[in-house]
Amino acid sequence: MRKTLPHILYIDDDDGIRRLVSRALTRKGFDVSLAASGPEGVDATRVGAFDLVAVDHYMPVQDGLATLQALRALPDCPPVVYVTGSEESRIAVAALKSGADDYVVKSVGEEFFDLLASSFEQVLERAQLRREREQAEIELRASNARLEALLKEVNHRVANNLQMVMSFISLQAKSLPDGAARETLQKTQQRIATIAQVNRRLYTTDDVEFVAMDDYLGGLAADLSESWSTSAARRDITADVEPIKLSTDKAVALGMIANEWVSNACKYAYGDRADGNIRIVMRETGEGLLELTVEDDGCGMPANGAVRGTGLGTRLIEAIARTHRAQICYGAPASGASGTRARIALPLGKSDRPRP
Repeated sequence: MRKTLPHILYIDDDDGIRRLVSRALTRKGFDVSLAASGPEGVDATRVGAFDLVAVDHYMPVQDGLATLQALRALPDCPPVVYVTGSEESRIAVAALKSGADDYVVKSVGEEFFDLLASSFEQVLERAQLRREREQAEIELRASNARLEALLKEVNHRVANNLQMVMSFISLQAKSLPDGAARETLQKTQQRIATIAQVNRRLYTTDDVEFVAMDDYLGGLAADLSESWSTSAARRDITADVEPIKLSTDKAVALGMIANEWVSNACKYAYGDRADGNIRIVMRETGEGLLELTVEDDGCGMPANGAVRGTGLGTRLIEAIARTHRAQICYGAPASGASGTRARIALPLGKSDRPRP
């Protein structure tokens, strides 16, 4: 298959130069069209299909810079090479700033035609590379959009499946006569709900990699307030969380820990018929650490430090902490009042946060 020759438009008011350029560039493998003025060249470019346009600076009526400006205003303007005199570096710089892709100093003899042909080849190669890069970027954006749509669909289906599992567990719990077994299933249901909240936020936002922790823990606090409050005793759970985005694995880990600590506080810090406040606080420290605390104003931890309940929640928290190289400590609230303060500090890596 024969290769199509690059189609060049050369704009110059000098008839002799135009003929010389046409013959020389034709010998060098270019298909050359000619224009005798700036307006004629702009009109030809508007209706023609040129791979490159060369513009001489000195022309009556409309000089090269004005012609260049008119060319650049056209839709899909081809690359432009500017031709100047030997002492006109100032004009060459102005042409480059106005959008010319290269410039060639006009001279007498074959050397000028060699330089012109070399400039054309380089500019055409750069234009081809630019088109290929732009096409690759378009395809990459389209591919990313498809992948994000697929990932959102997966997260949506996972969230729906988790919701269905939670419903099954709820039905099973209601059918059990044993109170301890019902409570175990209810805790399992809440743990699944903690994970389901992450999936819900992933498919309802434009970001499928990172979770806004203030939104996530705020929603978790509202859900836990509703689940643990009764007609006899209200549990007011608040979240004071900095606007931080974390990767999904870190978000799920912190959500699970917050769920366990809040559930323990709801169950053990206050009496069955007493209202109580529980606070979720998350801050990023200046040491590359993220600190999550859960505080209550209740009766405090047992004097002997014994674990209340089955201890499954405690083991779960310790396992998560080991996985994320985190430090856990328990004590009284920072205010010095009665109650319990549970704190975890985990290091943040570069992959845990969105790139700036």
